[in-house]
Amino acid sequence: MNHRDSNFIRACRGESTDHTPVWFMRQAGRSFAEYRELREKHSILELCRTPDLAAEVTLQPVDRLGVDAAILFSDIVVPLLAMGVDVDIKEGVGPIIGNPIRSVEDVDRLVPLVAEEGVPHVIESVRILADELKVPLIGFGGAPFTLASYMVEGRPSKDHALTKSFMHSQPDAWRRLMDVLADSITEYLRAQIAAGASAVQLFDSWAGSLDADDYNAHVAPAVARIFKGLSDEDVPRILFGVATGEILGDMAATGPDVMGVDWRVHLDSVRSRMPETITALQGNLDPALALAPWEVLEAKARSVLERGGGRAHIFNLGHGVLPSTDPGVLARLVDLVHTWRT
Repeated sequence: MNHRDSNFIRACRGESTDHTPVWFMRQAGRSFAEYRELREKHSILELCRTPDLAAEVTLQPVDRLGVDAAILFSDIVVPLLAMGVDVDIKEGVGPIIGNPIRSVEDVDRLVPLVAEEGVPHVIESVRILADELKVPLIGFGGAPFTLASYMVEGRPSKDHALTKSFMHSQPDAWRRLMDVLADSITEYLRAQIAAGASAVQLFDSWAGSLDADDYNAHVAPAVARIFKGLSDEDVPRILFGVATGEILGDMAATGPDVMGVDWRVHLDSVRSRMPETITALQGNLDPALALAPWEVLEAKARSVLERGGGRAHIFNLGHGVLPSTDPGVLARLVDLVHTWRT
């Protein structure tokens, strides 16, 4: 189905919309009882690698919440499995890497991704959803720095000390790691677009741990390589990171169309730092506020909408839906966003 005239795609392109479009990161699963029932029978990676189940979880929030876009149910580490990385997702912890990257030899053992061979299940999930969805589907991938942080640390990290040490002490190996990840994620996103994704989002979740000098010298070239590799694709490209307020301008310069913003900065202050190439902003309600009394949530949501300015704004949370969130509250929030007017 062609979604070019949907409110979500129009907003991504900076065009006028009937209402402010809204979707939520991690809207698929987590807070839904139906998802928790599936998780009692299947691991996260099993769900990601079983197209019918991945499609089912992706579809769950669309009609129930009334959101303007769906995002593929998957995980950013899924393509790493096809690249020779021994990765599992441990409940309550996150990705655990059995063969962490610590040398240039480790980097050279990585297998560049060939999507049709390495992630056919993801491609099939996208094809199923493209046929069934009445709203645009957002495909996604992890950005090179965020993926590398898992691959080097071997597990989630609060300080990314091993990653930064590797980046500075072995710069040649780091560049080779960034290049193979950039090319593989470009391949991954292009395959999702070919299968029917209407937009793609690149998650650089841990880029906020870097200062501007390190981001621009060691990370931005790989992100720019991805967006350049997608430049001939006629779909919006979104970039998002957590705690990236200080480097949002640097991130925007890598070539996305839409910048995702977390809750730590106001959207109106971000706009002044964006190059003309950024057609829209996405965000940025604190996900914890969905657990607050409705009057508190409503006031904060209205503030986000006012600062977003309506046009060229896609309402979202500043990070993913928390597992304890009531889906009924999210549905009520969607109604609020849809009826809000400048």
